[in-house]
Amino acid sequence: RILNKMMLAGASAGTQRTQSPIVTGTSVLAVKYDGGVLMIADTLGSYGSLARFTDLRRVRSVGDFTLVGGSGEYSDFTYLMEMLDAEVRDHRMEDDGFVATPESIYSLLRFSMHARRNKFDPLWNSVIIGGRRNGETFLGTVSMIGTAFEEEFLATGFGGHLAIPIMRKHWRPDMPEGEARALLETCARVCYYRDCRSINRLTLAKISDEGPVVSEPYQLETKWDYRLFVQPKAGAETGGSW
Repeated sequence: RILNKMMLAGASAGTQRTQSPIVTGTSVLAVKYDGGVLMIADTLGSYGSLARFTDLRRVRSVGDFTLVGGSGEYSDFTYLMEMLDAEVRDHRMEDDGFVATPESIYSLLRFSMHARRNKFDPLWNSVIIGGRRNGETFLGTVSMIGTAFEEEFLATGFGGHLAIPIMRKHWRPDMPEGEARALLETCARVCYYRDCRSINRLTLAKISDEGPVVSEPYQLETKWDYRLFVQPKAGAETGGSW
């Protein structure tokens, strides 16, 4: 009887929408450099406040010219990647001459996210799209409600507060790849120190004239003996706070 009542209650509730994300990833960071785009993200999947999964890859290649990185609900990001991969695969099978460019991937994501938002069933992601084709570099972002724009450097999640100020200070248009990587790793390190939903296990991706390359995860070196990290708080000897 109890089971029947639960089934009837579920049936009468009608269509349900996702109200909040469950397994989430935090910031994705990206910058243009003089030969393409670099993008970086950690591999942590947080189940609420639990650091549950440590090998979620949130930066992936799409076709021959594009990288896509996403923060937010990981299952929704997986759905988006399956949709994009199917789009690229279908055009290859049809042999219709269409090429999935970074701009077309950006437009498709913008349309898809806005359409889902209008149905009150959004995909809980913020995505960054980076690409390089015919010597032209592209970098844009799309939010979960379809807000989209292009920029020279981008960050999602807490990176918008922690990394963007660093990028504004140090980025320049003619930045070589080595300096761009160092800048991204500096930003990722600050995010790791200040964002409790991040870890120092990262994947770095590059899109250049040679195509997309996504690295295997690697460990980011950190430093915890800064004076302000280790000095005792005021009144600590008496159980006080700051």
